[in-house]
Amino acid sequence: MTTTLDLSSDARNALAQIRTASTDQPVVIFKRSPTCPISHRAELQFKMFLGEAAEADLGVAIIDVLAARELARGLTSELGIDHESPQALWFEAGELKWHASHGTLTREAFGALLAGA
Repeated sequence: MTTTLDLSSDARNALAQIRTASTDQPVVIFKRSPTCPISHRAELQFKMFLGEAAEADLGVAIIDVLAARELARGLTSELGIDHESPQALWFEAGELKWHASHGTLTREAFGALLAGA
């Protein structure tokens, strides 16, 4: 069953939470901007995936990059990757397995990751 993660607002603590949660199930963090049409399209794709994967063992957190700017930027900084929006971060076994942004965030891409988990 899909579980919504309630992340700490501190990036370092949030990353520790994500790593711990991903030891039991894959965890996907979806970062989006409420003012960006590209983010909106990617979020629709993500939500379609979640609808199809409602029974999957998956942890999920959606981060508004404007409302939670420090968290959104801090996570990618802690991981040593560029901050983008929209952006998805997929974790398994405590490690970042995949990250992507913009047009590559499709229902099919998320489904393939879950199938390989």
